Formats: sequence, structure tokens, C-alpha cells
Amino acid sequence: MAQSADEMSLQVVSAVSNSSLLQPGFSLLNFDGHVFFFGQKGWPKRSCPTGVFLLDIKQNELKMKPAFFSKDSCYLPPLRYPALCTLRGNAESDEYQYIIHGGKTPNNDLSDKIYIMTLVSKNSKKTTFQCIEKDLGGDVPEARYGHTINVVHSRGKSMSVIFGGRSYTPLAQRTTEKWNSVVDCLPSVFLIDFEFGCCTSYILPELQDGLSFHVSVARNDTIYILGGHSLQNNTRSPNLYKLKVDLPLGSPAVTCTILPGGISVSSAIVTQTGDTEFVLVGGYQSDNQKRLVCNTIVLEDNKIEIVERASPDWTPDIKHCRMWFGCDMGKGSILLGIPGANKQLISDANYFYILRCKGAEEDKEEELTAQICSQTSTEDPGDSTPFEDSEEFCFSAEANSFDVDDTDTYNEDDEEDESETGYWITCSASCNIDINTWVPFYSTELNKPAMILCSSGAGHWVHAQCMDLSESMLLRLSEANVKYFCNEHVDLNKGLQTPKKLVHLKKQPMKPLRKKTTMKLTTPVKKSFLRRLFE
Repeated sequence: MAQSADEMSLQVVSAVSNSSLLQPGFSLLNFDGHVFFFGQKGWPKRSCPTGVFLLDIKQNELKMKPAFFSKDSCYLPPLRYPALCTLRGNAESDEYQYIIHGGKTPNNDLSDKIYIMTLVSKNSKKTTFQCIEKDLGGDVPEARYGHTINVVHSRGKSMSVIFGGRSYTPLAQRTTEKWNSVVDCLPSVFLIDFEFGCCTSYILPELQDGLSFHVSVARNDTIYILGGHSLQNNTRSPNLYKLKVDLPLGSPAVTCTILPGGISVSSAIVTQTGDTEFVLVGGYQSDNQKRLVCNTIVLEDNKIEIVERASPDWTPDIKHCRMWFGCDMGKGSILLGIPGANKQLISDANYFYILRCKGAEEDKEEELTAQICSQTSTEDPGDSTPFEDSEEFCFSAEANSFDVDDTDTYNEDDEEDESETGYWITCSASCNIDINTWVPFYSTELNKPAMILCSSGAGHWVHAQCMDLSESMLLRLSEANVKYFCNEHVDLNKGLQTPKKLVHLKKQPMKPLRKKTTMKLTTPVKKSFLRRLFE
């Protein structure tokens, strides 16, 4: 395998006051050269109810600014590990939308919905999106994550293609010990026509095993699927699949060909460096071994060529860390992240690097062009979609700075920490409510656990589920104007416990109206005495 001589450089990036949001499972959307962060791990906070942020990278520091949705938008939950790609009106159009399908909600439920996101307006102070949920019919794909979606163009028509991913074990096969275990989705190929809202699934004999966290790259009417992990066999596929989609006037035709020269890798990252050139970086070649080798992928009309290229000078931290993650930043740059040291004050903090796959001269030209054109980009970011396994997140951003005022930058320190004072507190010694694993328990719950105020002392809030309250009792207490005491304080406040126990009075028997006396028998001596007395 020949080597490409292009140099790659590595640069450190620091996250300022928002490192807790940069957790596994995020995605980034690139609109007109501006990159937006989507899919935080928990539910959105009040300062950014949409959960979408504009990323601002200045002087190697990463900051965030909240984005907004239009009034006619639907609700978009924060989704981790979704499939997303760009959708254009035609292959030469500069305007595009983003398709978002599947992913995990903060309650660890899997989504089967599909959304279309469009940039409505943007200025230095405010960015507004429109989000629409698409209704689909036919063979609708089941809820999943870790899959890919691409758009193909054939004969003047376009369709979206969904493949791979993981889903939860069917309800009929679940056990208590493995209730949230996941399995590979069936290796079906789904074609989605957004114009008519219909889905069609195809079963191809070449696709035998389910795949997830693979890489898919699309060009015209062809999709190339590389790598991926199979849970059933615990293997990383060395196969290279070529899916060709023909869209005639009648029914579409889908064919699959297995090509030689594949790479056994999962969770790899792809960035586009030219019209037909991509760079493959990162991933894993086994469960506990990272893949430090990089490759160049060249797509022609009917063929693909993969060659090894010179790797960057990886830092010792990257070489020796157990896991890494990252995503495409556009224009030949990749953001890589590794876990921070355990001795840090912030336990979930990560270290980030920008990997530039182009030469220094090309980077300078792009930076100058971005300044002259007011950072407006018309380059197609490509239809490649990287995904992560081992609970890693997908992150992409523009390497150049954004023209955003620092006064509107989101600062997480200004937000009330709901993990300590909100719904996700440790309410008692027996509290088992966890933001990462919680699912609704009562019918009245939606995205937060039900809570009730304990009247002991100054009062404190507790989770109704931790207090073993039934739904009927919870409703009764919420409607009645009574005091409640949690399980830890009920013994100290028995006199104030509601409802109070009534003291039962001892009933006294009623006095009879006429008192009955017992008849006494008289002796013969008394009889003779009484007779003489009255005579």
C-alpha cells in the first residue's frame, strides 16, 4: 500500500467553563461555515432550552453561545449518537439542510424519529433554526443509534439511505438482569423518499451481519461502507461494501458489492480534504487497542482507492490513553479528545487537539480566504458520517474563529447547577435517581422525576419514587393542603404527621330507665311474723 506524503499537524485546544457539556455522544452541524453543538448528555437548562449552541473558537479556546428555534419548530430532544448528514435541493445547490435520525435521549430511550433542521436567520447576536419532524410511512426503521445516513443522487432524483446501528433487545426477550442490553440491528438497507414520505427496506445477500459505528462515504449514486463493529461476533469487519442505488421512474434498484482492500476499524473519523479526497483517522482495531495509522481515501466515479499516509507526531498522552474520540471539523481538520487525568478538579474534563490533515500553506490560504469572505463557506462538507462506539461522542467544528461577541457567550458557571439544587439531587440515603439511567416512573412524569416537599425544619425536596409513594397517594398529597414528612423525618414529627390519628373514645353503656331488682324468697318464720304484725 503506497503512502501519501502530506504532513499532518497537531494543536492543543482548551475548553473554557463548559467542559462538562463536552461528553460522549455529541454531534455538530455546520451551517455556512459556522458550527453548532447539539446533543448534550442531560436535559437542556434554562439559559439554552434548545440544547443547540454556536461554537466559538478564539485563540485556541472553545466557548459556546445559545441558539434558538423558530415558533413553528417542533420539539427536538438532545440526541446522542444520532445519524446525520446534509440534504441539498440538488447536487449543485449551495443551500442545504441537516437530516437527524435516531439517537439516545437523556433518559437512554432510543428515538425512531427523523428531523429536518434549517438555518432561518443568523446575525452577531442571535441564530434561529427551524426544526421539522417528518412523518414517514412504509418500512420505517426501528429506533437505533450508532448508524449512518447518506444522500444519493441518481437520474435527477435524491434519496436518503440508512444502514446499521444498535437497538435494545426486544421486550419479549428481555430479562431483569439484562433489561437495557443492546443488539445489532438487522443489516437491512432503508431508502427514504422525503418528497413523498415513504420508506422501503432492502435485504441484500452480501450483508449478513449487523454493523455499527462504521464509516460511510457517498458520492453521486454510490455509498462506500468501511469498517464497523459487530456485537454478535465481536469483530470489526475487514470488508469494504459498495452500495449502488439506481433511481429510475419505477422502483429503485439497490445492489451491493464486496470490494478488496477494506480496513478492520470501528469509530474512525473521516474528513474531506478535496473534491474526491478524504482522510481516515483514529478508531479502534480491537477492544483495547487504538488505531494510530492514518489513510487517504480517493473516490472516483466507479472506484475507491485507500492508501496509507504519514501519521502525525502523536503526543505521549494520546499514545498511552485507553480511549479517544473526535469528529470532522471540515476543511481537512479533525478535533480529537482524550480523557483527562483523574487528579483534575473536574472529573469529566477532557483534553482536546486539532489535527490538520493539510499542509501549512493550504491552511494559511484557507484562513485568509475565510477572512476576506466573512467566513462564508460554500464547500460541501461531504456526506461522510463518523460514529463512535465504547460510548464516545462525535464532535466537529470550524478551525477558524467566529465573529461573535464575547458578551453573549454561554457560560455554564452562570447557570444554576441542577445537579445540586434541582431534580437530580441525592435526596436521601436510599436515593437511587441517576440522570443517566432515570426513566419515568409515574404517568405524570415526562423528562424530570416527580418531587415532594418535606416539611421538616426549613423544608427540603425529595423524590417521590425514593419515598415509595404510590401514584394515587402522590396525587392526593399534591391536591390536599397538608404537610408531608419524608421517611427520614417522619419519626421525629409524629405529632405533625398528616393525616393525624384519631383517639377512639371508650363508649359508656346507657343507664336503663327502670331498674330491675331480684326477687328474694321469704322463710316461714318471716311469713308468720308479718301475718301477726298486720293482724
